[in-house]
Amino acid sequence: MSDDDQDGGLGGDGSGDGPFGPGGFGAGGFGDIGFFLQDLSRMLAGGGGGSWDAAAQLAGSIASQGAPESNVDPVERMAIEQLARVAELQVQEVTGRPLDEPVRFEPLNRTQWARRFLEDEKDLLESIAGSIGQALQAQLGDLDADGFGGMPPGMPGMPPEALIRQVVGMMGPMLLGMMAGSTAGHLAARALGHYELPLPRPTGQPITMVLSNVDAFADSWSLPRDSVRLWVCLSDVVHQQVLSMPHVRARLDDLLRQYASGFEHDPADLERRMRELGIDELIGTGEPDLNAIQRLAGDPDVLLGAMQSDTQRWLVPQIEAVVAAIEGYVDHVLDTIGGRLLPDYQRVTEALRRRRVEFGPESRFVERLFGLELTQATFDRGSAFVSGIVDRAGAEVVDALWADAESLPTPAELEAPGLWLARIGVDVGDASLTGGALDGDGLDDLDFEIPDYLPDDFGDSN
Repeated sequence: MSDDDQDGGLGGDGSGDGPFGPGGFGAGGFGDIGFFLQDLSRMLAGGGGGSWDAAAQLAGSIASQGAPESNVDPVERMAIEQLARVAELQVQEVTGRPLDEPVRFEPLNRTQWARRFLEDEKDLLESIAGSIGQALQAQLGDLDADGFGGMPPGMPGMPPEALIRQVVGMMGPMLLGMMAGSTAGHLAARALGHYELPLPRPTGQPITMVLSNVDAFADSWSLPRDSVRLWVCLSDVVHQQVLSMPHVRARLDDLLRQYASGFEHDPADLERRMRELGIDELIGTGEPDLNAIQRLAGDPDVLLGAMQSDTQRWLVPQIEAVVAAIEGYVDHVLDTIGGRLLPDYQRVTEALRRRRVEFGPESRFVERLFGLELTQATFDRGSAFVSGIVDRAGAEVVDALWADAESLPTPAELEAPGLWLARIGVDVGDASLTGGALDGDGLDDLDFEIPDYLPDDFGDSN
């Protein structure tokens, strides 16, 4: 909080007009944390977006580790544009499906990527914030003042229960904003491309890349920078191609929005977790336990785990079925293109596929926030599903995954590709599929030329 913020509300001595009236909560009460509550009110009041401005600042600070970042050099931008064009042509030729508009790539620094991610996912994050806030408010019916260690006497016009309701009602969205900013920053600190998480992104905008992260990853694995850059471009172009299909986008958006708005709570469990983290001390003693707040902000299981509803538990495998199918398809297309386009494709792929499941706990929070579980098991299921289709019916049938919303696999079909083939009417004894983008003996029999305008020294950069 800046000096101006302090002077404009509760002063450094806590004597200003706080959100609960002049003088905070009176001597011996909550005057010492009045500035804290006022900041929460300002961040969260009325949908003014203050909480997300703060989240963006926090995300940028974490992503850059507090150091200034320069914009991407124009020469590097031109190099990425050239690789993006190669990726676009190769993906279109292999899948037989053009993109709605030419691919545009925008290399960003970490801070820019973090803020773009928060901006793109703001609607979902606000939905989650509102859902968690309502869950915390609802659970107050099972709490009384004694449940939080007792409230200090002598607060004119503010019954203890009302104060608890106001404090806890603000706490959920505030902490969510903090966690969103924190985890977006951690995500940006390691993100390579636009679809670090397989979420639908706004249409008509460039595909983003954190070029410094891409090059640092290549260097750490002693891989040619151009090869890793092109691999990231290929992956994001395929993701864009699938996630820009209206019915795929609509299905995943619907599942994610249901999850975001579906938080409930277990009052006893939430109270127990708050006690363990010292939140009752924050309210009951008049002293702000900032360490407790930090622990709460850094532990996604405290709020999300306590308030995950039965509906959300049902939604998780539905989301996973769609996401795993997308990831399995992306891997399939890249395996088809990559070996022909990149001489060191196997080394690059092994390294990049290892890193996508090597998240720390802080980065995993963003996944759980949206109902995603991008574990190795999820990627393995997607790969096994697509491989099962190809083994039974030929590679051309994979295109039927994206025919319409009804063709997307169910959780049961994800584990049994034969069920999916039977449902869509593919006879594995005669798997020719009319009307698809691909015909013939499969992707492996396609013959195409690598564009001749790759740089002469492609693959030699370090």
